Amino acid sequence: MTIPAIGWPAGWTRQRRSQATIVTASLALVLALWVAASLIALAPEPIGPNAKFFAEGMVVTLELTIVSGLIGVVLGLLAALGKVSRILPVRWLASFYIWVVRGTPLLVQIFFVYFALPVIAKSFGSEWLNDAARMTEFTAAVLALSLNVGAYNAEAFRAGLLSVPKGQFEAARSLGLSKWHTLLDITFPQAFKVALPPLVNNVVALLKDSSLAYSIGVVELTNVGARVQSSTFQPVPILVTTAILYLVMTTLLTQITNGIEHRFDIEGRQP
Repeated sequence: MTIPAIGWPAGWTRQRRSQATIVTASLALVLALWVAASLIALAPEPIGPNAKFFAEGMVVTLELTIVSGLIGVVLGLLAALGKVSRILPVRWLASFYIWVVRGTPLLVQIFFVYFALPVIAKSFGSEWLNDAARMTEFTAAVLALSLNVGAYNAEAFRAGLLSVPKGQFEAARSLGLSKWHTLLDITFPQAFKVALPPLVNNVVALLKDSSLAYSIGVVELTNVGARVQSSTFQPVPILVTTAILYLVMTTLLTQITNGIEHRFDIEGRQP
C-alpha cells in the first residue's frame, strides 16, 4: 500500500509531498484505531463484544513500539559511537552489548529483564537498586525491547559512520572545528542518511516483536487475542482478527517510515 503522488497540489516539491505523506500516514494511524474499534464492534461473536479490548490492545502495542523505538535509537547511536571509539574499554563494552543482544532470543531477554534483574539487584543489598528493579510488566517490556532494537540500530549507525569518508573529518578538523562539532555537523548528518533505511525497518519489525511482551503479562494485542480465545474457544476468528489488526498497523507505520526516508532524500532523488 502506497500513497499515490497523483492529487498533490501543483508545484509541490518532493520534500513537501514527503512531509504531507508523513502527516497523512500518522493521522491515518490514529484514525485506524478509531475505525478498527468501530468496525470490530459491529462484528459477530466472539469479536464484537470484545472490540473494546482489541482496541486497547492496539494502543498498548503502539505505545510499546513508539517508546521502545525512540529509546532504541538513542541506545543504538551510543553503542555505535562506542564501537568506533578509540578508547579500548568503551569499544569492548559496546561490542559485548551488541554481541550478547544479537546472539540471544528476544524472549529470553524479556524474561531476564523481568525475572532475573530483580534477583540480581537484591543480591547486591542495595535498597535503591532493589527499588529500581521492581518494574511493572510494561516497563520491563520497554526496557527489553529497547535494548534489543538498540543493538540492531547500533550496527546500522556504525555502517553509516564508516561510510563517511575520512577526508571530510580531516578537512573539518583542519578548518578548526572541534571533534564534537565535526561529529554533529559533518559526520552524523551523512551517516544518518545511510543508517535511516535499516533503522525504519527495525521499527516496523519492533511492532511485531512487541507481541512477545504478552509472555510477562503485558496486555497488548496478542495477549488480548489469547485471553478472548481462552474464554470463547474460537481460535480461528480471534487469530484472523489479530493478524488483520497487526497488518493494518504495520502497513500504516510503513507509510510513515517511507515518508521519513523520502523526507531525508536517502538516494538523492530529484523532485
